[in-house]
Amino acid sequence: MTEKIMAMAKALGHVTAGQETALEALCQAAETELTRRLRPGVSPEDCGSAFVLACAWMALAGLTAGESAGVERFTAGSLTIQEGGGADAAERSAALRLQAETVLGPYLADRGFAFQGVEG
Repeated sequence: MTEKIMAMAKALGHVTAGQETALEALCQAAETELTRRLRPGVSPEDCGSAFVLACAWMALAGLTAGESAGVERFTAGSLTIQEGGGADAAERSAALRLQAETVLGPYLADRGFAFQGVEG
């Protein structure tokens, strides 16, 4: 299944040839993590394409978290290069991770939250 996750991650994000080894490891880690978080009795196959999509988002979140900050401003004579203006790597990573958990949400086990009745 890692191959499907890897292909989906490449389709969703900008992945350079130099990042492919890291992306493969992140895809494997995402597959392991999300498989362990599934509700009891639910397998990755039961989730259909949502599982592959969620793993791809999770892997891209890891890849994004490892990005270094880009050039903020560089000036040489009349030439100015400025990069940034968007969310930083940590915010993008958190957003991708949230997207993964949202897509797979119906299949994931609860993570410690429960309602309790209160007598009124």
